Amino acid sequence: MNAAVTRTMNPLPFQDLEPKRFEDLVRQLAYDFRPWRRLEATGRSGGDEGFDARALEIVESTEVFTSLDEEDDEPLQVLSDRLWLIQCKRERAIGPSKAKGYLDEIVLQKDEPLYGMIFAAACDFSKKTRDGIFEWCRANGISEVHIWGRGELEDMLFQPKNDNLLFAYFGISLVIRRRSLATQLRAELATKRKLSKTVATSSAEILVRDPAASDYPRVEKGKRPTQWWVYQPEQLTHLGLMVSIRWHYAYVDAATGEWDAADAVTAMPGYHPWRVEDAERDELEAAARSLWDALPEQNKGWLKISGFIPFRTVVAIDELGDDVFNGTHVYVPFHPTKGPFDGGGYWHRLSTTSRYDGEFDPVDEKRVKKFDKRLRVKD
Repeated sequence: MNAAVTRTMNPLPFQDLEPKRFEDLVRQLAYDFRPWRRLEATGRSGGDEGFDARALEIVESTEVFTSLDEEDDEPLQVLSDRLWLIQCKRERAIGPSKAKGYLDEIVLQKDEPLYGMIFAAACDFSKKTRDGIFEWCRANGISEVHIWGRGELEDMLFQPKNDNLLFAYFGISLVIRRRSLATQLRAELATKRKLSKTVATSSAEILVRDPAASDYPRVEKGKRPTQWWVYQPEQLTHLGLMVSIRWHYAYVDAATGEWDAADAVTAMPGYHPWRVEDAERDELEAAARSLWDALPEQNKGWLKISGFIPFRTVVAIDELGDDVFNGTHVYVPFHPTKGPFDGGGYWHRLSTTSRYDGEFDPVDEKRVKKFDKRLRVKD
């Protein structure tokens, strides 16, 4: 049975493979390790004498002559293949003693000397364990030893040439993933270009709506829709399309950083088909505006809240609009609590009405009381 499909890149779940499947994986990774004359899956037949796979490496031939007269005799080609052992253990941990136990199970033949060995396991080997394996091999006359632990196996599987094995055993394809990323990137760039030609060139409001909003444009009387809303676009950024969510009347001291805001009420709420008439809210907005008008000119400012709609979440852009909202419609899936801003986030900043002071972040410790309690979210 193959391992369960994983969508993470580390670690690969080697332990989910059945032992024989793990042997198959290691053997297939070994195919281009050396030029083999034969590579046999001996472990599948039982009675393997400690060999999970047995391989004969082709080595360069040597020339010998039957006599000293080189003109009379043709040289004979003598092949001397090298015998390799591939040992596979699908273990979560292998210490020095356990490794030695596995090695002692190997039956060495005097008439067929073992040249090299690959010891592969689905775990990480400590230095002490690795040293123990090397020492055993030297003591038994093995010339070449390679230890493939979890790290080495993952390195090989993540190579492009082994992408087919990565997919066959773990359901992951880096090639397919790269193609998917390229496709996604092209889609994001196309979205960005279209937004730059429509939304970014105009100050007109846009309607951001969930493509799954089957109730559009109807909404229960007195309620605000939860799957679409009207926003003022601001600019294209590295986080996506930045739109203004709301502004609040604010007191700002650019020199000291002190500030306050009537953040319980939205300034200039705007007018569109889904704006709910609310006399109490309008009265609060008028009160906030009155207090703001009375502030010294250098202290008049705004608490601005903007949201970012990632380009990757934009499903479609309709610059024609419809008879209900005659403006650009941007289709974006809505999060239950974050609306269209899931993955993009929000930005709160303060600014004065002066174009020279710039913008800065509101610091809670520097908030003072300039507006009535009923106009403030926090008193």
